[in-house]
Amino acid sequence: MPPVFRFAPSPNGYLHLGHACSALLNFDLARQACGRFLLRIEDIDATRCRPEFEAAIYQDLAWLGIAWQHPVRRQSEHFCAYRDAIETLTAQGLIYPSFESRADIARLVAQREADGAWPRDPDGAPIYPGVAKLLSPEQRAILFESGAPYALRLDMAAAIARAGDLGWTEQGEGPDGEAGAVAARPQAWGDVILARKETPTSYHLSVAIDDALQGVTEVVRGQDLFWSTSVHRLLQALLGLSQPIYRHHRLVLDAAGQKLSKSTQATGLRELRAEGATPADIRRLVGLP
Repeated sequence: MPPVFRFAPSPNGYLHLGHACSALLNFDLARQACGRFLLRIEDIDATRCRPEFEAAIYQDLAWLGIAWQHPVRRQSEHFCAYRDAIETLTAQGLIYPSFESRADIARLVAQREADGAWPRDPDGAPIYPGVAKLLSPEQRAILFESGAPYALRLDMAAAIARAGDLGWTEQGEGPDGEAGAVAARPQAWGDVILARKETPTSYHLSVAIDDALQGVTEVVRGQDLFWSTSVHRLLQALLGLSQPIYRHHRLVLDAAGQKLSKSTQATGLRELRAEGATPADIRRLVGLP
């Protein structure tokens, strides 16, 4: 079977040079290996994802000379698959609801840090500090009946105990030069959110499921997602999903040495195109031949 690569942007802003680097690298590798190149639209966030951003993704990729196979998988059209996975994990006793708001969690972290630094996950966010796992079934039922918002979290300790030691072979390089055999560290993320009341999935869950369902064999993505692989490997083991090959690549940085981001208004490809840039210019800017 030919290898399968994918590019999976979220339509919550316009593509920038960082996206171009990842999309072009995946496309180039797929062509070199006589493989398949897929485009997936990760649009689970209904509040931030917009049709005009999705349309711009197609325009920008086509301008770069990138062609993809059809149909394009849009995550918002496959919520049933994610719900089924949540039900499987729930049946394994690995899911519990937490009812704290973001403000509640911030207060809890502040209280914990009065006694010293509270641990952070690889993205720098505080590990979940709450005690929702200890709520009785009756207490949970009362909160559900009240209509309170909730998040469904993975009981990380129980999940690791069930899955055992995990790892992956890194064909690229992690942020600190990690390569070759890498031991997964899902515990570094704490009890991650896998779904919310209003959205039956999360980035971690949908990515693991979609890569398996689409037959993706090669995951080529930026180093900022390197340690997310630990969670994905755990979910693959718990759900019986296939394990792709991983290759993480360097990030395209701005003048201040920070990774490009939609949230910081990084210059979009459409703006560069309007200023006269060519696809060859974009390749040169991201360091690709």
